[in-house]
Amino acid sequence: MAIERAGAVTFKGNPVTLIGEEVKVGDTAKDFTVLAQGLQPYSLNDGKGTVHLISVVPSIDTGVCDAQTRRFNEEASKLPNVEVLTVSVDLPFAQARWCGAAGIENVKMLSDHRDLSFGEAFGVAIKELRLLTRAIFVLDKDNKVTYVEYVPEVTNHPDYEKAIAAAKEAAEK
Repeated sequence: MAIERAGAVTFKGNPVTLIGEEVKVGDTAKDFTVLAQGLQPYSLNDGKGTVHLISVVPSIDTGVCDAQTRRFNEEASKLPNVEVLTVSVDLPFAQARWCGAAGIENVKMLSDHRDLSFGEAFGVAIKELRLLTRAIFVLDKDNKVTYVEYVPEVTNHPDYEKAIAAAKEAAEK
């Protein structure tokens, strides 16, 4: 049975429960399996040896999620040796449609709709909504967590500058 963290964040001011343990700096990231846009499985081990900036959004079809993904897509081209992943529970088809319309080419979109494997491994699955809470994780080449931000209010933006600086730092090591 997965750990539940009641009131860990709020959604539109209301406390919600996150499923999974809270990830902390220094942890080794747990593996997960999600779906890429072509419906092929993607796991953390597929990107082994690469620095990852993982941007987690509830749904790509909302204003803040759209802005967050566009921002990291823009920054991805300036982050050599960093793979930028965006994870949501949107269907891969919806992610592909949105990316095509938005011109997103530098971010790898991943769907956790099937199993909430990522959501539970990183402690971001919202029990009440079956969505993922907004969060940012940076993993070094050995999948050690070097930066974590669970955005306290799901509808707010993350701290882009801190996440980008953490990804640059991890890539330089």
